[in-house]
Amino acid sequence: MTEHLDVVIVGAGLSGVGAAATLQRRVPDRTFAVLESRDDIGGTWDLFRYPGVRSDSDMYTLGYAARPWPGEKAIADGDDIREYVRRTAEETGVRERIRFRQRVVAASWHSDAAVWELTVLHRAPDATGEWQEGEAGTTTTITCSFLFGCTGYYRYDEGYSPDIPGLSDFAGPVVHPQHWPADLDPAGKRFVVIGSGATAVTLVPALAKRGAHAVMLQRSPTYVAAVPSRDRLAMRLKGRLPAGLAYRVVRTKHILGGIVLYQYARRRPAAMKAVLRRAAKEKLPASFDVDTHFAPRYDPWDQRLCAVPGGDLFRAISAGDADVVTDRIDRVDANGVRLESGGRVDADVLVTATGLNVLVLGGMRIDVDGRVVDPGATIAYKGFMLTGVPNLAYTIGYTNSSWTLRADLVSNAVVDLLQRMRRRGTPVVVPEVPTTDGPTAPVIDLAAGYIRRGLHLLPRQGHRSPWKVHQNYLRDLALFRFDPRRRALRFEHAGARP
Repeated sequence: MTEHLDVVIVGAGLSGVGAAATLQRRVPDRTFAVLESRDDIGGTWDLFRYPGVRSDSDMYTLGYAARPWPGEKAIADGDDIREYVRRTAEETGVRERIRFRQRVVAASWHSDAAVWELTVLHRAPDATGEWQEGEAGTTTTITCSFLFGCTGYYRYDEGYSPDIPGLSDFAGPVVHPQHWPADLDPAGKRFVVIGSGATAVTLVPALAKRGAHAVMLQRSPTYVAAVPSRDRLAMRLKGRLPAGLAYRVVRTKHILGGIVLYQYARRRPAAMKAVLRRAAKEKLPASFDVDTHFAPRYDPWDQRLCAVPGGDLFRAISAGDADVVTDRIDRVDANGVRLESGGRVDADVLVTATGLNVLVLGGMRIDVDGRVVDPGATIAYKGFMLTGVPNLAYTIGYTNSSWTLRADLVSNAVVDLLQRMRRRGTPVVVPEVPTTDGPTAPVIDLAAGYIRRGLHLLPRQGHRSPWKVHQNYLRDLALFRFDPRRRALRFEHAGARP
């Protein structure tokens, strides 16, 4: 007999555990389960194990609103974040709802019964590594009334590896940060980290701290800003205010500060460039060429700003334990990298910190009454539902702020929808396709390489609410709670759809 649940959440990472905790707290009478394809809780924070892996947002906003971040670090290590997610799952009762090694490969909506039929692959307990494309397993079927995707937006089984001439000729290890070997000892080795994003600027000082010499080899620079590793206000309020109140005060400070900083950067990009350049110059040796290595051609926040807690990257460079080379690769040989400028960088280990591969809704195949849905051909309603697709929500966080700020809003919006459906006696809700023409854009608006490569996979956003994603927490807070244009949602009975 096929099991039926009110809600199925796909993914047990930061947003999946948060969504499950919200359901558990607000609608405890609903039956639900969390299906997780991996062996443990944590998602991104369980997958990435490279040296120094850490948050790129402050933990007062990356932490859940309903469960204060207990640590002292404002920028936390990956191990601490993973443990925080696990403890949240255990203390909220969500842990017993999670079913591991279960991957949803297909979801079919049936209007006559108003249910999703999920095809779920069960992976063998002794399987190692990530799910591979086409990997076999035991198949079962689950039905649910509402499907909630908390899968993130990139592939776990492989990172992006561009075609680098001669890479196979290299005599040493070639490592992608998404699959870091547990037995790789950095001490005494020369590392070349190819890339310039958040992973690269995290890895380089962490490798230097572990006794390696690390070079960040970048084709073009990224904006890098030093941030405090601990929040001074949080430290001052500790013991002076109740813990919950102090957390809300510090969280509000970070929310408002992030919005002000982002708006300033977008409205006055030249001034923001000057601020970032001056800050980097103050932390680096006088002979260091800041304009070559830390002054991108694009405006701040066209791509995500890289935060370095305590300026650790700048400190490693100043100490001579790390360096930055901005050039193009001509070819890799057995002992390192030849550059187009004629120079070379010798290496014992090459790290391809070259990005991610976009994957929407965990790669599951979706159809509505037999019609296959291409998420890239849909318009996002409030950035969390797909037009024309009933009873389905997904979570994508902010690109200019903490992921969890938006994930919390979406989780509560899903519960609000479930309660409205119950009050109305209508088991189906579907966002209408916008009736007015207008420009559309990807739901994620960064100019980062991995987003450009995956543009065709991402849902689109419209040019006005409720189909536009604002990237502004305060604006979304009002939109999710008080938006009068709810007519964009159609509530139906089973069998009402043609």
